[in-house]
Amino acid sequence: MSDDLKNILERVRGLYLKYGIKSITMDDVSRELGISKKTLYQHVHDKDELVGLIVDMEIDRQQQVFDNIKHLEKNAIENLIEIHIFINEILKEYNASVDYDLKKYYPALFEKIKKVKRQKMYDCTLANIRKGKDEGLYRADLNEEIIAKAHVSRIESITDSELLTLFEFLSPAAYSEIMIYHIRGMATNKGIEVLEQNLGKLKNY
Repeated sequence: MSDDLKNILERVRGLYLKYGIKSITMDDVSRELGISKKTLYQHVHDKDELVGLIVDMEIDRQQQVFDNIKHLEKNAIENLIEIHIFINEILKEYNASVDYDLKKYYPALFEKIKKVKRQKMYDCTLANIRKGKDEGLYRADLNEEIIAKAHVSRIESITDSELLTLFEFLSPAAYSEIMIYHIRGMATNKGIEVLEQNLGKLKNY
């Protein structure tokens, strides 16, 4: 991917996050980027391809961050806190209309990113549980696969819940409580001590 295309995708991503996908036309893109439509179409064939490339870029971006967190010299609970911080950054720029537009107008892309996110969340949760058990931070009798699946299912079901509004779910306070609940359910006494030492990072970020 050329640097010019990367720059275009980053800037269009910003437009989509601000205004949604449906409302931004290719004319809007060329005008906002200060380039001609001819130049724009030298990089992408149409809006469908543009949206697809941005979805792929977002998947790669999140994959890289999770990989970086995984390789930090931190224990399992500290790794979860780093993930918490990263997700809170995502929530700060979240625009519900982006998901709505993807689901309605680009259903294949919506299902693609949903499937990738679900698998990544499961893989990361499973790896974290195994790491925490090895470190003595999580209970040795945990069924790793069941807990990982339950956590992913819990997160996904919350977004569809009528009891918790989208605003409440996306708030840093709500996500902090979910993370603390998840860790306390797995932690040994040693793990609880590590959690208590890091509660400020979870609740104040």
